Amino acid sequence: MQQMDFRVDNKVWVLVADGEKALFFENAGTRHAPDFKVVREMEQDNPPNREQGTDAPGRTYDSGPGPKSAMEPTDWHRLAQERFARDAAELLRKYALNNRFRQIVLCASPRVLGELRKELHQEVADRVIGEVAKNLTNHPVDKIERILSAG
Repeated sequence: MQQMDFRVDNKVWVLVADGEKALFFENAGTRHAPDFKVVREMEQDNPPNREQGTDAPGRTYDSGPGPKSAMEPTDWHRLAQERFARDAAELLRKYALNNRFRQIVLCASPRVLGELRKELHQEVADRVIGEVAKNLTNHPVDKIERILSAG
């Protein structure tokens, strides 16, 4: 368990996200007795690559007599995760500009957290008080509360 150096006090928001689902919570309790209430839920259908791409990777001719090189196949699943992170960051920007939250903790898988970080508007980035590089989207809310109040 990673040591957390932030406190999820009353009114602090928590974003729990992976590349397909995002849950926006507000702590209606205290740091020692959290009570996360869902503010918003986002979902995106993101099937595995094998179900999204049907064409074989492209090929290109190299300079010289006859050799061909295969091109890197498109990772449709990862592109959809990146798009989802952009959409979540944009929603956070709107909430921040409307002063819906003062502080937020970001919880996401390491890859999605990295994408979120790149996409965050400065108004949101200034309100981030902590990050947890772990996918918690499939955990029940009471377990998420316990994990984030254990610090």
